[in-house]
Order: sequence, then C-alpha cells, then structure tokens
Amino acid sequence: MSDEIITHYRACHLCEAICGLEIKTQGAQVLSIKGDKEDPFSRGHICPKATALQDLHFDPDRLKHPVKRVGDGWQQISWEEAFDTVAENLVRVQQAGGNNAVALYSGNPNVHNYGSLTHGGILRKVLQTQNNYSATSLDQLPHQLISYAMYGHQSLIPIPDIDRTQYMLIIGGNPLASNGSIMTVPDVSKRLKAIQARGGKFVVIDPRRTETAAIADEHHFIRPGSDAFLLMAVIHTLFEENLVQPGHLAPVLDGLDEVKQAAAGFTAEMAAEQTGIDASAIRQMARDMAAAEGAVCYGRMGVSVQLYGSLCQWAIQVINILTGSLDVPGGALVTSPAFGYIKPGESGAGSFGRRHSRVKGLPEFSGEFPSSVLAEEILTPGEGQVRALVTRAGNPVLSAPNGNEMDRALESLDYMVAVDLYINETTRHADIILPPTGPLEHDHYDIAFHRLAVRNTTRYNEPVFEPEPDSRHDWEIFNELSARIAALKNIEFKPLPAPDQLLDLALQYGHYGKATGAQEALTLEKLKEYPHGLDLGPLQTGLAERLCTQDGRIHMNVEYLLADVERLRHNQTEWNADELLLIGRRHVRSNNSWMHNYQRLVKGKPRWQLLMHPDDLARHHLSDNSEVTIESRVGKVTTTVVASNEVMPGVVSLPHGWGHKRKGVQMGIAAEQQGVSCNDLTDEQRFDPVSGNAVLNGVPVKVFAADQ
Repeated sequence: MSDEIITHYRACHLCEAICGLEIKTQGAQVLSIKGDKEDPFSRGHICPKATALQDLHFDPDRLKHPVKRVGDGWQQISWEEAFDTVAENLVRVQQAGGNNAVALYSGNPNVHNYGSLTHGGILRKVLQTQNNYSATSLDQLPHQLISYAMYGHQSLIPIPDIDRTQYMLIIGGNPLASNGSIMTVPDVSKRLKAIQARGGKFVVIDPRRTETAAIADEHHFIRPGSDAFLLMAVIHTLFEENLVQPGHLAPVLDGLDEVKQAAAGFTAEMAAEQTGIDASAIRQMARDMAAAEGAVCYGRMGVSVQLYGSLCQWAIQVINILTGSLDVPGGALVTSPAFGYIKPGESGAGSFGRRHSRVKGLPEFSGEFPSSVLAEEILTPGEGQVRALVTRAGNPVLSAPNGNEMDRALESLDYMVAVDLYINETTRHADIILPPTGPLEHDHYDIAFHRLAVRNTTRYNEPVFEPEPDSRHDWEIFNELSARIAALKNIEFKPLPAPDQLLDLALQYGHYGKATGAQEALTLEKLKEYPHGLDLGPLQTGLAERLCTQDGRIHMNVEYLLADVERLRHNQTEWNADELLLIGRRHVRSNNSWMHNYQRLVKGKPRWQLLMHPDDLARHHLSDNSEVTIESRVGKVTTTVVASNEVMPGVVSLPHGWGHKRKGVQMGIAAEQQGVSCNDLTDEQRFDPVSGNAVLNGVPVKVFAADQ
C-alpha cells in the first residue's frame, strides 16, 4: 500500500443536500471524511450520513459481481453469463406476453447517481414497455405534475430563496432531518436561523413537533390530510381581505377569477374545524405572506403523500403567485443550472394521462404509472399482465403501500432481475442481481439536485478509488444489457457515450456554455479547475421568459385541479376522538430503506419506535415502552410504543424504511435492527385520485396491546 496521503473533494450523494466533502485516503484506506470548508454551497457542513460513506464502500455485504439465485442461495457468475441470461429471459417473457409483460421499477438512489440518470432510459427504450414505475409516485409526483400543468415543464419547479426570504411557511416538511428535499439546501439549520437573525420569521405546520418545528417562530399542529383546507383558507383570506398582489407576473396569469370562485366558502373558520388550527392563526398566515418583502410557502412530503397531494401543491403555487412571492428575491424562484437549464422547447417536459393503468385505470405521468398499482398489475391475470420485473436501485417491498402484497407479487413473477448493490427485501426475489460499482469508485455530478438548489451551483468530482477488477459502472450495465436485448429483438441500438462526455456536451451548450458567447464559457475541463465547486450566484428572476406552456402563460385554472377543489369541499369530516392517524417520520441518520446496514448510522438511541401522545396511551390503556400491535385495513405489525408530546393527540408516528428482519435478506447489520415497515400498514387503495400518488400519511389505524 502506498504511504502517500491523498485528499479528494467529493459531493455526498446520500441525500439531496449534496454537501461537499474532504476525503483523505492512504492506499485503499479512508483516513477521514470531513466537510469541505471551501465548498461555496455547503460551507463545511455535513451531517452524520457523510461519514458512513466509508462503511458503504467497505461493506462486506455489498455485492461486487453478478449473482444468480440457486434454490435458497446465491452463486457468483460472470458478466457474460449474467447479461446473456437476463436478456434471453426478458425477451422470452415479452415474446410470450407482449412488451408490457416486462415492467421497470426505479428507486430513489438513481437520482443520486448521474450515470444512472444519463443511461437508465436506454433500457426502457429497448424493452419498449409501457409498464414503467418509480419512487416518484411514492414521493414528489405532485410537485412535478403541478409544474407541468402550470408552467409547462415537470422540472421547472420554483425553489424557496431561503437565503433572502423574510417569511417562510413550511407545511409538511422537516428540512432539519431531510436536509431539504425538492429544495437542495445544505447547512439548513443556519440558513433558517439566519431568517430570524435578519428580522424575519418562519412558521411550521406539522402533526409532529419536528426538529424544524422546534426552532421555528411558530409551530401549529394540523390533523393529517387536512392541509388542503388550510391552504384554501389562506387563498380565501387573500381575496377576502384584498391582499392579492401578483406583481410583475400578472400579465401572464390565467385563471385568477376561477381561483377566487373556487376558494369561495373556504373560510378560516371552516379550515379551523377541519385542521385544528385557530382561524385567527390561519388569517395571520395569509396576512404575513402578503406583507413580507420576500415571502415563500413551501410544502413537502406531508402534503404530497396524502389524499389531496396534487391539490395541496397547486394551492401552494397559487399562494405564492397571489402574494407576489413567485419569481422575486426572497420568494420562490426557478434555478439556472449549468446542466438541465429549462427554457421553452426543452425536452423532457412530461406528459399526463396519455394512458391509464390496466386494472385500476390510474393515469400515467411522464411515461410512468403510479407505483401503488404495480402489485395488482403483477397479480391480476389477463392481457398485459406483468410477468417479469427489472428493478434499478429500488426496494418497493419497503417503499410502496401494502408491502406485504408487493412481497407476494414479486414472489409470483416468472422472472426478475435487479441492478443493485445488495440482497435486500426486494432483490431477494430476483433471479439475477447485477451490482454496479460503489459511489466512491466512479465520477459524480448532481444532475437533479443542482436543478433544485437554493443557489445556482455546479460541481464535478473525480472517483476516489479505482473500481475493482471485472466490475461495471451502472451506465456500462445499461449499455451492455440493452445491446443484448436489442440484438435478440432485432432492433437498432446505439450505446451512449460515457456520462462525462454527455456532461461535457451539456455544459458547453448549457446556460453558461459557449452558446451564450461568454468569455469564460463553461466546459467539463474548466469545471475540473474548481474541485470545491463553482458558485454561479443567487437564484434569478425571469420565469415569464422561461415558461414552457404552449401559450407562454401561467395556468392557474387547471381543470382537473379546480374539480378537485369541489371534491375537497364535499369531504368535510368530523374528527373522531378515538381515531388514530398514522404518519411517517424522517431522521437525519436515515434515508428511506437504504442506510441501515452501516453501524455509524444505526448506533445510539433507537429511532424505529411508534410515537404516541400520552393522552392516547391512557385512552387506549397502553403503557410507555410496551409492545403494541398496529393494525390497518391491509395488515398489522408489532413494535414498541413510546410516549411523546411531539405528536398531537390522535396521531401516531412510525418511521419509514425499517423492517429488515426477513428471510433471505443478506444485510447483516440491518437484519439485526428492530423496527417494522410502516408500509405494511399503508393502503394501496388510498391514493390521490388526481395524480395517483400514494397516500402514506394520515392512514387510519388501531393500536392495542400486543398480547391482547
């Protein structure tokens, strides 16, 4: 081993904050991982996840060569055998049942890996299947749908200008645990406290007093799933009190009168009955949004994964528009990234409702069906039934609603292949697993998250380690497998160049490239001169010129969203005092289901228990730290309950991504952990009817003693 100590600069890929890292290595060893103090965006900040990168790299459970399932065990095979076998079996299934007999599912980690983003689509292209699914419809689909409907492109998503705002209303988001999310924002704690330091304020609406709520100027508990009433009441108040002031975007707005009419009747008093928030507080939110010089309303998972997820995200955009908070400093602004700058005519705008799922009839978005219907598409016989599945860094058994049904569906498949690093709860059903190189073994560029950042930034990272012999990057797997499938189907196929070549072209012809005539035009070679990253300045106004709608206007009067307002109007309910509603929970040491096999991230105080208000414990005759059974329409699980004033009465909270104690899982540390999967309780029959997005929050449950 070389004695030379080498310093590498790298973005952490384990969450959306993309914090800059300083990694010191000596030979094959990692000596230290620290925050990069010279990174202009993250400013030296890291969270505990970053130090676990070395655990991932050296994890003995990580697969490094293809394996095939033999009985209850696994056997290592060559890449040639793996590619040929997978291609032959996928084509065999399609020849028997049609192209749609093979489905694709892509998990969240793909968005953190640019080789998968640049090349993953070619596999979808050669398979020619309409059965495409991803974690999008278990998460941020309403964000993308609303941007597509209102602004003409799914990726033209306005981002909170947190560094200049004077008033921030956060609904169903916990950036101190998530490090952002559809708002790439490293060092978010300091940025939120800076709002207060400059005389502003931020307010949090959440059924739990989260880490973010704990430092907010105000926190209001809200009944899970009732956020749309709050948002519509804010809109109603803006009209009622003559606070509507759309500002410079007024000439390109369509639908102001329709929005006013839709909001009629959604008084603060009505919202108070539905949400549990005082009417006076609701009115004050509207007034503060209108009065602040630079205000922004931001909503995340809590308002997306519920029965009115699309309506909530629409209403948030409408509030920002009506208060003059869209496309202004301190409000919500679209980014100007070096890669993927959105402008009229840009590709990838999206689509909606061109097709509907075979069984339940839910709409596609951007070529994907909602993941909540994948299991039924596998289990329901008939023409177009899914009989084979390809997963890419996805774990729907733990991520999708009714995980037990998903488990049964995967077990019934004729064939399954996974592109994954682990034998986990989902991939244990695969016939062959194709593992790509680890994150420190390939170069890196954050395509998605620079598009969602609170500042315009760019950064490219070289690999930290050379890949192991006879390994494949993910993009090489997609190229090679796609070529074999195309040959068997006798269709034309041309492999894509390496991701860094595509990146270089995108930079050269991007917003800061030679097409702009800039003297210092950005290229990949130029970007490599800035190993800490390059700050491209604050977010800028100019949304009107970048609208991708056919008529170049902002559409507030989206027909299917206005219709959903009427669904909301006719679904007022009284809160049953004995009812318990289940919500999720995020922790800074965790991200979905893929970070529980690293000792650094699972050590310490347990984080998998059910949180329950002391009054609810007493009402249900339960004791703190006792074993309880949680039951929903689709299943039941047993875990430990902990008394907590963090959650409001009537609400219980169980974190997402646990439940690793299952036969066949080969993740040693994760399988030792207690905890159950909350998605064994969530219900595939509960979804946002507009988008088909899964409902993972506000699930009715019963909780009783485990020995009862």
